[in-house]
Amino acid sequence: MFWNKNREISPEGREVSEHCQAEAEQLYRSGKYHCAEAVLETVRRNFSPDLPESIVGTVSGFGGGSSSGCICGAVSGGTVALGLVLKDKKEVTHLTKELHTWFKGKYDVTCCKIIRQNHKGACPVLTGEVAGKVAEMLGSK
Repeated sequence: MFWNKNREISPEGREVSEHCQAEAEQLYRSGKYHCAEAVLETVRRNFSPDLPESIVGTVSGFGGGSSSGCICGAVSGGTVALGLVLKDKKEVTHLTKELHTWFKGKYDVTCCKIIRQNHKGACPVLTGEVAGKVAEMLGSK
């Protein structure tokens, strides 16, 4: 069963989502992680803690829109996190589409360069929001 964007989130699910949002934002602000890394590390810690932290290195190239200003690194990190936790390709594809649709609804685009022009200083916050949304989606499974 796929995540339903109209589904009510349980109090526990809301708590996990809020925790992940705060954690990812803090990781980003720490300077140790960029957007994609912070999202993936937060999801790893909370949903797949048995995986090594070194897995976060797999998304190191996604920061700053893959260093070219293209797709937002937080969204890319969220997409990888979904694939890391879930094993069903159709489910990951569906949730990735939902993540992108949700993000575009919030920020109008998924392009890092445009987001940084139109929403100056938003990267720490949107990193947290993406991690929270991914946690919400995974918690509704």
